[in-house]
Amino acid sequence: MTIYDQLFFPVFKQIDAETAHDRTVAALERAQSNLAGQAVLRRIAGEILPQPVTVFGLTFPNVLGIAAGFDKDVRVAAGLGMLGFGHVEVGTLTPWPQPGNPRPRVFRLPEDEAIINRMGFPNGGVVRALPRLKALAEGERPFILGVSLGKQKQTPLAEAEKDYLLVMHAVYSYADYLAINISSPNTPGLRELQGGDYLGQLLGALTAENGRLSQKHSVRPRPLLVKIAPDLTWADLDEILTAVQAAGIDGLIATNTTLSRDGLESALRAEAGGLSGRPLAARSTEIIAYVARQTGGRLPIIGVGGVRTAADVQARLDAGAALVQTYTGLVYEGPGMAGRILRQLAGQQATNSE
Repeated sequence: MTIYDQLFFPVFKQIDAETAHDRTVAALERAQSNLAGQAVLRRIAGEILPQPVTVFGLTFPNVLGIAAGFDKDVRVAAGLGMLGFGHVEVGTLTPWPQPGNPRPRVFRLPEDEAIINRMGFPNGGVVRALPRLKALAEGERPFILGVSLGKQKQTPLAEAEKDYLLVMHAVYSYADYLAINISSPNTPGLRELQGGDYLGQLLGALTAENGRLSQKHSVRPRPLLVKIAPDLTWADLDEILTAVQAAGIDGLIATNTTLSRDGLESALRAEAGGLSGRPLAARSTEIIAYVARQTGGRLPIIGVGGVRTAADVQARLDAGAALVQTYTGLVYEGPGMAGRILRQLAGQQATNSE
């Protein structure tokens, strides 16, 4: 049991989940802004030897990253990097500020090692995030920066591509890769973009614009990834795989939160929203394995959902993921999580090579 388990998490459990998150982000923002705080963050992470992996043309310092949703407004990406995460996916950002859904909208389910959220993409809008993105791009940054693109709640699905393109244009110079979030269950109708005519049209518009922006900024095209839901049927997933491969999408993020409540014990299981954490682990891994088989391993996958331990990371890698993300796991495991996992993975690799 860690100090976090003994001292800090019991205190956090007494506080509303979203308030606890806001305070964590504020503390991390303060720490990353001065030398003493930075030293503390690096001490928490501990010694982490580089374990680089190259995926869709980018070299990541290690396989473990933070999923979108933790750093919605690009406030603490640097601090998360100091804690050892090899990539940080910020956002989801929308073209204009939006408050998201009414509070309370985040619920811990400790009996199930899970969280339910119905945030609804609350963020200050992409324009407010740009100075922080610019500072990250210009500074020394030992991690890969992804930006999650979203649509405004009130934008009709038929016009969704305009929102994604607006955010894409704004962040293009600063992001290492772009994630297309069409799978959050908390924006009405958003998951409909995963099927029918919407998906092909949206991906076609984004890949075409990727080429134009690459030439305009004289940079390599940014890798485009699509984040998918775990609640798809295999037929739905096959349609998505056909569309993303036809459009030349660079990878998938599998998966977003689930609407399923199977097997939950918590009294809060009936709360509306997306479920993340341990209950999502098996389904996420199943989808990773399916995508890897169907594409012959040609479509890189970032695996996310129920990741708390080195064994969880290894299970996603064994299933076919090239990289792994966590979010809910950090809530339950604390800030030393990345360092512990990466040291354990390095130890396993050393043992296997003997």
